[in-house]
Order: sequence, then C-alpha cells, then structure tokens
Amino acid sequence: MAPLPNSRTEPDGSAVIRVLSYNIRSMRDDTAALARVISACDPDLVLIQEAPRFFRWRKKLARLARAANLVILTGGATAAGPAILCNFRATVEHTEDVLLPLTPGLHRRGFATAVVRFGGARLGVLSCHLSLQKDERYEQSGMLLDRLAGMGVQHAIAGGDLNERPGGRSFQRMAAGLQDCWATTPWGSEYTSTPADPHQRIDAIFATKGIEVLGCGVPLGHAGVTETDLRAATDHLPVLAALKIPTS
Repeated sequence: MAPLPNSRTEPDGSAVIRVLSYNIRSMRDDTAALARVISACDPDLVLIQEAPRFFRWRKKLARLARAANLVILTGGATAAGPAILCNFRATVEHTEDVLLPLTPGLHRRGFATAVVRFGGARLGVLSCHLSLQKDERYEQSGMLLDRLAGMGVQHAIAGGDLNERPGGRSFQRMAAGLQDCWATTPWGSEYTSTPADPHQRIDAIFATKGIEVLGCGVPLGHAGVTETDLRAATDHLPVLAALKIPTS
C-alpha cells in the first residue's frame, strides 16, 4: 500500500493535512492500543465519536489526547459524544458544540465544530454521530449540511459514524452535496465495521468540492498500525484521509 502524503504547508499557503475519523466507544476498550493507532496515523485533526460523556469525561479524553501527542479542540459530553482533537499545527479561530433536537426515547445527538487554520488555509471542521433511527438520521444529515454552509468558510470537512451504508438516503444526501472522500480517492481498506469482521462502511469523511482528496480509507497496512491494536482499541475501524486545503 502506498503511503499517504505527509502533512505540509505549500509555498502558496495551501496545506496538506491528515484527518482521522474514529468511533472510540467511550474509551471502554484498550486505551493504550487506541492511542497507538491514532499516533501511528499522525493526524492533524481527529474527529471522534463516542467520546466519554459521564464521570470525569474531560480527564479521560485529555488522557487520550496526551497519549497521542494531541490536544482537545472541542466536544465530548458538551456535544453529546462527538469531539475534535488537533495537533499544534492548527491555529484555532472558533469552536462550537451543537446539541441537536431530542426525539423522545432516543439518544441525544450533537455536532462538535470548529474553524481552524493551517498556514494560509482556513477550514471548517465537524464531527458527527448520526442517529440509529432512519428518519431522525435523515433530518440530522440535512442539519449537518446546513451547519457546514453556515460556518462562514469556503472549505470544510465533516466526518463521523453515520450509522448507515453508502446506499442509504442520509449517506447519499451528504454525498450529493460533498465529496465522499473514500469514493473520490480510495486508499487503504474500505469497510469500517467491525474490526473482527469488516463488512460494511458506516464511517466516512466528507469534504467540500474545492478540497483535493489525496487518499482516504481504513489504514490497514499503514506503518505502525497493527491489526491487533485495531481489534483491541474499539468496535469501529478508523478512517484516515490526506487532504489538500486551498488558501482562503
């Protein structure tokens, strides 16, 4: 497998960045394995789903960030699970945690969002974990597109656990307005669930049209990422993308 491009700032101010999207199941599994997977991917941004939400959740998420040489950008319990981590390349302009309308009897959902800069490239970022219920999920996919459009940036990315395969109407709604990064430039492996038996793609990274997708997929075979760690870390496989963000 060819390696993904490394992060860098181009002479024209555009930036190549690595973005990782990962459902970490509230850190209920092997946290050391989880940190090793994240570190080996060397991401500039990590879009997390199912971050710890209850007792001492901030300390737990901070421990993971430290172990992976990252910092917490936003999210966690304040976004009902989604969170964003970043490295020190990112200059943070703005963060906002968004709670979505609650359907009685269903789990509260939210978005973790931020606007960041890498060199001369300005980027909107959103981490999501959509509903298990198909009608609510479809409404949330529309809210996600509206949120990205309202962030006041030319370029944006969204990533997360969609709880839906690419043929589903919520997935297709997002792919109609954004680039599905795996479908645009596939790299690595496709399926994200489950680590023991990968058979479906329900996690994805999306990008607005002006972003160049250099590669995207599950980092099986990536240097430093072992199948043992992937199986021990959580109940999803991560999605890693290399993206070239133009200057804004």
